[in-house]
Amino acid sequence: MAYILEACVDSVESAMEAIKGGANRLELCSNLIIGGTTPNINLFKLIKEKSTIKINVLIRPRYGDFCYTENEFEIMKKDIQMFKEAGADGVVIGILKPDGTLDLERLKVLIAEAKGMHITLHRAFDLCSDPFAALEEAKLIGVNSILTSGQKNKCTEGIELLKALVEKAEGSIEILIGSGINSNNVQEIVSYTGSHAVHASGKIEVESLMEYRKKDISMGFPILSEYVILRTDKEEITKIRTVLEQL
Repeated sequence: MAYILEACVDSVESAMEAIKGGANRLELCSNLIIGGTTPNINLFKLIKEKSTIKINVLIRPRYGDFCYTENEFEIMKKDIQMFKEAGADGVVIGILKPDGTLDLERLKVLIAEAKGMHITLHRAFDLCSDPFAALEEAKLIGVNSILTSGQKNKCTEGIELLKALVEKAEGSIEILIGSGINSNNVQEIVSYTGSHAVHASGKIEVESLMEYRKKDISMGFPILSEYVILRTDKEEITKIRTVLEQL
């Protein structure tokens, strides 16, 4: 079975680097530095113009938890409609109830809106109270992939649960392993878990082109530099792809 290397990107530049490096699927978002939010439609359209690989779009109206208001839910439905009409191959979604279970009623509505598209349940899964119950529910409602780190900050820490999830999935749903995948650990992770799909950003820090730099002022979180951009590195994606092809 061929391995899926999905690159998580939030810019045209990162998307092009990922494709050059050998990614065969993209997850497109904005604001990756805060976990990702729904991307701009024109960002999607430009990447689609420049590429031929599949693009799955994150549908997440804000950062933070995955328990959404009615207004946020309406935005999610409209965003799915918009990206479907624009030619997206899939959507990446997730909604939880306050008790930590999947909000199946709302997820079914979103999946119906996305009929014919690839459905990925994103890392809301990692905040579920019972991952095995959520896995079975995801199967029943028509989810194609589950993006997960094994309910830990990094997939290397959740490797035992990831292995168990792959076994429980029995090939009926893709267990897409993410959060911390790199060229140094991908062989160990896929060999141990049995998964055939990984998700990585391959990001590096790129210096801003700004020469004049104003001190003592921040446009966002003070801990983040205004003059460093995180961008996918073609070389790192190539290294991950090379390891996968050698397995």
